[in-house]
Amino acid sequence: MVNNYQQSSLGEAIHQRRRSLRITQSLLADISGVGRHTITDIESGRGNPTLAVAQKLLSALGLKFVIEVSTPPEAQSKECS
Repeated sequence: MVNNYQQSSLGEAIHQRRRSLRITQSLLADISGVGRHTITDIESGRGNPTLAVAQKLLSALGLKFVIEVSTPPEAQSKECS
């Protein structure tokens, strides 16, 4: 089953996946090595995790962490002019 979390925030994606796996924040903290309070803050939108913390959480949840860097469409049209 493929889940698309692109349209949600990182915290929402972590929360949704954790709930779908039926694991607690405490268990996710144990599995990922990230503190439970940090997970609470991230899921509620109050946290601003580093890339390393985000990677630990997503990996523990079986999610792939992908960063896409691209030129916005309006910048591309300016380059062609």
